[in-house]
Amino acid sequence: MRIVTIAAVAALGLTVMACENKAEKAQEAAAESSNAASEAAAAASAAQAASDASANAATATTEAGKEAAGDAAAAAGEAAEKAGDKAEDAAEKAKDAAH
Repeated sequence: MRIVTIAAVAALGLTVMACENKAEKAQEAAAESSNAASEAAAAASAAQAASDASANAATATTEAGKEAAGDAAAAAGEAAEKAGDKAEDAAEKAKDAAH
């Protein structure tokens, strides 16, 4: 009887730990999702800046104007790549929390 009681208490303890672990993983997934959303907003902002710079470059007659458009487009690409990385991190955390 004592062994059954000890086993039951151990199982209950493991269940509680598993629930806490799931909650912690879910919290981490939510934080990663928030980070991904922030990076996506930054990428959208950079894309808008690139679009504006491209419009200016279309009418620019100087090399500096065209170079500014290229720099803005490169920054938009980097921001989009970073946002994609954060989205992958968030997806991994979400998968981990689900299991």
